[in-house]
Amino acid sequence: MPELPEVEALRDFLTEHLTGREIVRVLPVAISVLKTYDPAPAALEGRRVTAVHRYGKFLDVATEDGPHLVTHLARAGWLRWQDPLPDGVPRPGKGPLALRVALETGAGFDLTEAGTQKRLAVYVVTDPTLVPGVARLGPDPLADDFDEARLAALLRTERRQVKGALRDQSLIAGIGNAYSDEILHAARMSPFKLAASLTPEETTRLHTALRTTLTEAVERSRGLAAGRLKAEKKSGLRVHGRTGEPCPVCGDTIREVSFSDSSLQYCPTCQTGGRLLADRRLSRLLK
Repeated sequence: MPELPEVEALRDFLTEHLTGREIVRVLPVAISVLKTYDPAPAALEGRRVTAVHRYGKFLDVATEDGPHLVTHLARAGWLRWQDPLPDGVPRPGKGPLALRVALETGAGFDLTEAGTQKRLAVYVVTDPTLVPGVARLGPDPLADDFDEARLAALLRTERRQVKGALRDQSLIAGIGNAYSDEILHAARMSPFKLAASLTPEETTRLHTALRTTLTEAVERSRGLAAGRLKAEKKSGLRVHGRTGEPCPVCGDTIREVSFSDSSLQYCPTCQTGGRLLADRRLSRLLK
């Protein structure tokens, strides 16, 4: 799933390639991708793009005196830039193409989604805060005012695992499964630790790891073409998705805890004092 760093890089990319350009056609190919009906997608046509914003994992393409095209790529969605776009009108079918946006220049982008679980979402709205997912977002962890005190205040009453707290978009916007693993590894913290139990020293470590991990990931992705962002994300991860490999810090074997629809990875030496985490469904939480 694209998370804050990849979506921020897409925002940079689209800012460069869309701003000032006129949208001439918006073609929904998979009708299920549209989550709003008024304004219609055609309301974007003939309007120039004025800015591209990011809200957590949401992308917002704003048009002059017109609606916003807001997108959430979900788990398997992606944005594919094409210059030029293929000729002809794409036909609905079983392929990954969900929506196409064409510009006056002949270039444009496709929103695609692999797999059978279609969760990619597109909203055409007069204000991005009308999108429910945007309206309930917590603070952006890269905002200037997201300091250690603010993180401490957010976690103080969270009687759940710190891994789950970091992934809660209504608590902190933009962090998903992969970067929560990376942040907790950098912070030398068990993913099962209760968020409310963090000491001041642990909160300091977590805040530093959070800001550093996300900032470095954004910088690695900055300036890359949209098609290269997935590979860059994978290459930059130190523990997530690397079960069985040696930890790049201590050399211990990276371990995994599996859930019904996801998994987490961690280093026992760096994060849990050498203890192995059992499946959450079968064990008590590690403190």
